[in-house]
Amino acid sequence: MKKKMTTVAFKGTPEQEEKLLAVIAKYDGMKGATMPILQDAQEIYGYLPIEVQRIIAEKTGIPLEEIYGVVSFYAQFKLNPDGEVAIAVCLGTACYVKGSGEIIEEFSNQLGLPVGSTSPDGKYSLEATRCIGACGLAPVLTVNGEVYGRLTKADVPAILAKYR
Repeated sequence: MKKKMTTVAFKGTPEQEEKLLAVIAKYDGMKGATMPILQDAQEIYGYLPIEVQRIIAEKTGIPLEEIYGVVSFYAQFKLNPDGEVAIAVCLGTACYVKGSGEIIEEFSNQLGLPVGSTSPDGKYSLEATRCIGACGLAPVLTVNGEVYGRLTKADVPAILAKYR
């Protein structure tokens, strides 16, 4: 599943940028520092928007295309911030065979939001995840960390109603 960038306004602070520059300085000249820099940057910002990727590229001399390639390839990195209502549907094997694909599709349809994106107003985010370790409750999803299990796509409207 290809990651998508959405047009949520970047809200980085000068303090965050200062922390990012300190991280980049810490790894200056070290071979193989791209991953730890990106991991630390995501820790600072919560995700890796293009603005942050640009700073990393400029300060490290690594081409922006290469930075973006790493960020978009590895599942651990996020291109979009979590929404106020962060929905994560498990697509691990146990959940998928019990219908989580239909569930995530229903969330996408109900919200008018592609999987892997955040609504422009920052209210909702919809992510596909791998196993969250609740296979006995399959299919499962989380909303802001709260686990919902033994679901069908018919449960989607009621779940969304709690967060509207």
